[in-house]
Amino acid sequence: MKNIVFDLGGVLFARRRNECTQDFIDFFAFIRQEEIPHFWVEYDRGTATLDEVTEELCRRTGCDRAKCEEYLRTAIDLQRPVEATERLIGELKQAGYKLYVLSNMSCEFIDYLRRFPVYRFFDGEVVSCEEHTVKPEPRIYQILLDRYGLVPDETLFIDDRRVNIEAAEAMGIHGHLFDSHDPEGACNAIRKRLAL
Repeated sequence: MKNIVFDLGGVLFARRRNECTQDFIDFFAFIRQEEIPHFWVEYDRGTATLDEVTEELCRRTGCDRAKCEEYLRTAIDLQRPVEATERLIGELKQAGYKLYVLSNMSCEFIDYLRRFPVYRFFDGEVVSCEEHTVKPEPRIYQILLDRYGLVPDETLFIDDRRVNIEAAEAMGIHGHLFDSHDPEGACNAIRKRLAL
């Protein structure tokens, strides 16, 4: 294995649950569903604006616009690197692996995440809002392979959603399902797999 590709949300970045109110957690419950709602997929694709998403959230939740705007801003501002994954990325870089991002992420979220020092470890990135395609659509994986000349069989993709792993494996990329509820254990499983 030469290339390690990371999803961002739930793998490298997350909100710390103890910093969130129950009301906030319930407001964003749709993110944890097996199938993410269409309006949020289009936000990640870059074809729905933050304003449109805010309007849709007001309609779905019955909350006023000020609260929806506040919660969306908070959802971005509370994102922090997952410490276990951040350590693993440093180890992988030191071991000589090429590191990449492949993520479904909206413009507002990715602009915020790119400010963190851990982001500098990556050799390249493919982000859905900039490509107008999302995982698990085959095109986003192909963009990654083509842009950086990656050989699928030399590439490991780490994601916390099974459907995204299955799509990568269908293209010959090795997949690793990340347990976002146990980041330390998930990172140790990757170390074991790579014999780090």
